[in-house]
Amino acid sequence: MEHHILLNICAIFGVATAVVIICRFLRIRYIIGYLITGVLLSPNTTGYFADMGEVDVYAEIGVILLLFTIGLEFSFDKLKKIKHYVLGGGSAQVFFTIIITAGLIWLTMRPSWEESVFWGFLYALSSTAIVIKTLQDSNKIVTPHGKFILAVLLFQDIMIVPLMLFTPIIAGVGGDSFTAFGWLLGKLVLMGGISYVLARFVIPYFLKYVMKIQSQEVFLIALIFIVTGIALLTEQLGLSLALGAFIAGLIIAETDYDHMAISCFLPFRYVFMSFFFISMGMLLNYEIFLTDFGWIVFWILFAFAVKAIAGILAVKVLGLEWKTALAVGFSIAQIGEFSFVLAQSGLKYELISANNYQIFLAVSIILMSVTPFIVTNAEKIHPTVIKLITKNG
Repeated sequence: MEHHILLNICAIFGVATAVVIICRFLRIRYIIGYLITGVLLSPNTTGYFADMGEVDVYAEIGVILLLFTIGLEFSFDKLKKIKHYVLGGGSAQVFFTIIITAGLIWLTMRPSWEESVFWGFLYALSSTAIVIKTLQDSNKIVTPHGKFILAVLLFQDIMIVPLMLFTPIIAGVGGDSFTAFGWLLGKLVLMGGISYVLARFVIPYFLKYVMKIQSQEVFLIALIFIVTGIALLTEQLGLSLALGAFIAGLIIAETDYDHMAISCFLPFRYVFMSFFFISMGMLLNYEIFLTDFGWIVFWILFAFAVKAIAGILAVKVLGLEWKTALAVGFSIAQIGEFSFVLAQSGLKYELISANNYQIFLAVSIILMSVTPFIVTNAEKIHPTVIKLITKNG
């Protein structure tokens, strides 16, 4: 069909508009509406998108655009202000989640250690988009637990890159693990050097020349050129397009034109985000609810419990009060959007079966759906727990 791609985009955003409007009336978060849109348009639900390979392409584009916007908004100044929470709390949360998840799954299900660790990777990430938006909407981003959650989510966003790179290594791709790890480090060092040269000597001068034209349109086109160019460069080095997009965002964020870049891309941020979540929903086969409903319920409870416990432990490690610990633990007790990306990588490297992948998608979408309610009421958890203890004591 001559206008095949254009028709697909029209269908995607047309259905998304209708679904989000309905969700708005029902007071359901727009991100959940995007996921619902994806499920409705899934090749497993309708025959419109018959090619799953095409859906995968849309998903990858969504990932690239989303990672670029995260890199663009990454501020080292903001990081310095909450670096104790980021490095201490963030690393503790990720470490505890991976260890608890991998240990419990290995002890109960007896899969290989590689599969167990990979499940830990999947559970280690929470939903930055949903949690931060909910905190902002409820004016709780500046609360003690809001600041800690922001730090943890920031660390998780950084960790997605090494987790994506380590996935093929634990899968045994590329021969000996030590050799593969050495090659990975070498590629990262090389990419780091290239990124430094680009950030220090090339891109600032390139953008300075572009700005002489005094055209926002040309500036935007130049940014897109930089993003695609660096993404393709990382792919040529055997890394990922998404990593390149993230690095491009970081490089531009460190130039004198970061505020202008953000203002140019800010209107597109929600378009990128919607594209990502819709594409993720399109990968879900609704029939999994009919065939594996019991397992879906089990893994929802398992994931929620593990994430909540790991979050609480991360807060208590830094010596903060129980009120903050409970609010943080329950607020990040969902599976993140970038876990979708990792799951696709695990499917590719056979660290997760096709059926378990579908169960994982179902669990993730349900946990994301209830997250806004939990985050909004997180501060009520501690008083409720105290009342229960007092009543039963």
